[in-house]
Amino acid sequence: MTTASSWAALAVALGLASPALAQTAPAQTDAVQAGTQTETAAVKTDPPAQEGGEDGILVTGSRVARNGFQAPTPVTVLTQEEILNQSPTNNIADFVNQQPALAGSTRPANSRLNLSSGQAGINALNLRNLGETRTLVLLDGRRSVGSTITGLVDVNTIPQSLVKSVEVVTGGASAAYGSDAVAGVVNFVLDKKYKGIKATIDSGVTDKGDGGNYSASIAGGFAFGGDDRGHVLLSAEIAHRDGIFQVDRDWNATGFVRITNPAYNATTNFTVPQFLIRKQVGAANSTPGGLITGSAGGTANRLRGIYFGQNGAQQQYQYGALTFPAVNGTAAPTLTQGGDWQVNDSGRRIGLDPRDDRHGVFGRVSYELADNVELFAEGAYNKQKVFFNAGPNLSTGIALTATGCDTAATAAAAPLTCNAFLYNALGPTQLAGITSVTLATTAADLPFRGVDNKREVQRYAAGLEGTGDMFGKNATWNVYGQYSRAKLREQLRNVMNIARMNNATAAAFAPAGNSGGYAAGSIQCLINVDASTTNNDPACVALNRLGVGVANPAAIAYVLGDPYRDELVEQYNAAANLSVTPFSTWAGDVSIAVGAEYRKEKISGFVPDQFQPLTTLDANNRPTTTNRWSVGNYLPTNGSYNVKEAYLETVVPLGFGLEFNGAVRATDYSTAGYVTTWKAGATWQPIEDIRFRVTRSRDIRAPNLNELFAAGSANSDSVRNPAFTNDGVNGPATFGYSAVVTGNLNLKPEKSDSWNIGAVLSPRFLRGFNLSVDYFRIDLKDAISTFGAQDIINLCFQGQQQFCDAYTTDPARSTPGQPYLQFRSQPFNAASQLVRGIDIDGSYRLPLDRIFDNAEGAFTLRGVATRYIDNLFNSGVPSTVVLNSVGVNGGQATTPKWIYRVSAGYDTPSFSITAVGRGVSAGKYVANGIECQTSCPASTTQFPTYDNNRVSGVFYADLNLTAKVTMGGTDGQVFLNVTNLFDRWPLLLPETGLAANSTYSDLLGRAFRVGVRFEMK
Repeated sequence: MTTASSWAALAVALGLASPALAQTAPAQTDAVQAGTQTETAAVKTDPPAQEGGEDGILVTGSRVARNGFQAPTPVTVLTQEEILNQSPTNNIADFVNQQPALAGSTRPANSRLNLSSGQAGINALNLRNLGETRTLVLLDGRRSVGSTITGLVDVNTIPQSLVKSVEVVTGGASAAYGSDAVAGVVNFVLDKKYKGIKATIDSGVTDKGDGGNYSASIAGGFAFGGDDRGHVLLSAEIAHRDGIFQVDRDWNATGFVRITNPAYNATTNFTVPQFLIRKQVGAANSTPGGLITGSAGGTANRLRGIYFGQNGAQQQYQYGALTFPAVNGTAAPTLTQGGDWQVNDSGRRIGLDPRDDRHGVFGRVSYELADNVELFAEGAYNKQKVFFNAGPNLSTGIALTATGCDTAATAAAAPLTCNAFLYNALGPTQLAGITSVTLATTAADLPFRGVDNKREVQRYAAGLEGTGDMFGKNATWNVYGQYSRAKLREQLRNVMNIARMNNATAAAFAPAGNSGGYAAGSIQCLINVDASTTNNDPACVALNRLGVGVANPAAIAYVLGDPYRDELVEQYNAAANLSVTPFSTWAGDVSIAVGAEYRKEKISGFVPDQFQPLTTLDANNRPTTTNRWSVGNYLPTNGSYNVKEAYLETVVPLGFGLEFNGAVRATDYSTAGYVTTWKAGATWQPIEDIRFRVTRSRDIRAPNLNELFAAGSANSDSVRNPAFTNDGVNGPATFGYSAVVTGNLNLKPEKSDSWNIGAVLSPRFLRGFNLSVDYFRIDLKDAISTFGAQDIINLCFQGQQQFCDAYTTDPARSTPGQPYLQFRSQPFNAASQLVRGIDIDGSYRLPLDRIFDNAEGAFTLRGVATRYIDNLFNSGVPSTVVLNSVGVNGGQATTPKWIYRVSAGYDTPSFSITAVGRGVSAGKYVANGIECQTSCPASTTQFPTYDNNRVSGVFYADLNLTAKVTMGGTDGQVFLNVTNLFDRWPLLLPETGLAANSTYSDLLGRAFRVGVRFEMK
């Protein structure tokens, strides 16, 4: 069927349906009234037939609305009671992310160093570790604007006090919900018919006395109008976290680091492991007050190892028992074991937790215009400000000229060739014969780099929804329009301006009669006292970088700046949905859901000229971009696209307990073109105790605004030199770099093929017990990916010229023996990814009156676990090795083999106790590492050898205690949450800086949260 005919058929179906929809019909469930337009299957821990008719939990899994239908796609439901009793913090995202189906999600703990991406501080959900952009997040079945240029929906923007349940659909669902539902859907369902007033106030702190936080929320709902036909719902909330701005935890002071084996040599001794995992290892290439890493002239590197302490006092760096490489080698040592390994404290001078302030309001009003026809309008406003210590202003390869510094006479005679601060620090005797000095420092005198992001997200929707008789059966429908926008400011604080830092570092003694009129012999910026007047900058103040407590505050203000980017992301959305049962067969009712949607996504950006990278023309008249800032070289992004979609879904009973569920969606993107998605699934329940389910689907993810229109986001860091990594000789060990990533308008939608096969067991002989086991497989093709700087240089080293063409040397920032690189890349539909695993979800609920007469309360035990089998990412580059990241605990992009969570609760009318155990299994440090002690194979960049490639797992225990009270018609609760009850360390990684896996670990240690809730109805 063509796109045009699909749209025509849908229009006819909606037009024919309209007259019947106003007829009287039985009252529908609240979830359908809310506009989820999804069918819903009644699910509860104890089935009503066995336990006496409690209302079931409504589960999203399909757009067909029919009583008793259970969709074949697996769904996990997190109830309001679970959220209240088990949420570890005052943020619902932290509870949702404990579910094993979510792996690798972006959280404040692991996004704090995303300096240029704007993601720092958000909570975005990642199903199956396929990437957050492949998980569709909905609010009451409707999309929301993203809080980043990549379209990530920040869970912080959900009105948390009104969340009734969270539904996690773990399977491809693009045919039902549209693009992005490759790994599944997370739908936050609000209690839209709530009546009464409820409020919560809580506060928390770690047992170290830091990480203070508090939150407060209030929500109310009431009916109005004749027969209570109208309803108003309001909520407001505020949340604050103090932030932790340095890592003073014991686990980050162990010096647990990967080092190069000093005995290893690629030519003569390659049978020993190339890398060793050791403790008491520190970064030996810089110190808080500056370290001389090399000197030229006279005896080479004669001054190496001098570092400058308080007030510039000199000390000799003690390199310890082992140095990697040797002190007298051709490159400065980067790591050392023993000795002064703890002097470089940059890993502790970094933030552990961001300061976070959030405010949000939500309002909804609805009115029943006629029987079962309701008009609604709602709006939400959320504001967040995140501030974080992103670490010190570390610099390596700082060149200080020493020509003419060997005697006082020559220094006075040649003031413009002798760095004035270097001369004052070392004097002519130490500088005799020295022509230049190379310095590295973590710059304790400079304030830390800060992330200071602000977000304002607004969402407004209005529409009609209702039920009616159609073909003699109940039908549900809705039509709505929605506008949402995110106003974003991505700002960095105290970032080095590259040109100004160079100007201030080049300090000279002002000669007599200098053009600037400075006092002879005073220390000034070289540009202001040299012979040229065209390069003068009157604002320049010379900066002393040799010591702690020596920098002029005016110089600090001159060299640092606060670059920012403003962005406005807008989403326009209109949709109509209908679910109806038009006819029946001998096996039962055949149900159909149809719908159409139009959506427009738009971004407009602004960056002040003084913060943008500087673009010039090279010798071949080609534009060349030079970064102004060490990080945060923002460019404005502008662009838009629209999409038109229509879908059809059906449920067909086939008899003998077998039911078919299928869906198809036609989608047309203004940029990426037309694509069809579909789903085919079935359930079979041969007996009441067991139900089998299977789903096969074709799903998509369309390129987002960033991938299409990015003008060039830039970042700066360092990469390992693969040549040096390979032989330990061809240095330097690392290259500094800056990188610019631009969009690609030729991108097409990603496509995936998914299987879900499983069974649900609810044995009648064991009332209250439920068990589901599901196998999943997601095969992603034409995946959009951008290669990182380390991948590019590694692939170039392997001889792939296209990657050698992706970077050049920046002569302005290069020094002798230390090239500085510039990378430029675009995203392409080049990659593929295969993810496989098994989900296990079991629960048992035992009311105590089954055992003891007149006993109150119930005991509930639930365990969920995912056994990940494969996560195979293929970059699409010929001859690259495809590695399985499952069973690897070394970073955010990796996936533990097991992720699990078990809870046990005892609940009575007067109190409840809930204990939670959660964790991940042990694994490898790196996927491609070969572990060996002797007789090792040749170590390569693709398969390096390690003496120990194992990383432990982690297990955390949490405890919740809640006392329930009633006073004067008000129901209240006093609760205490203890997370990480036994104060377990995070999952340690052998790395400099923050030595922990921040994705799967608890970085803060034991923490307490106490609060009260009350409700009046």
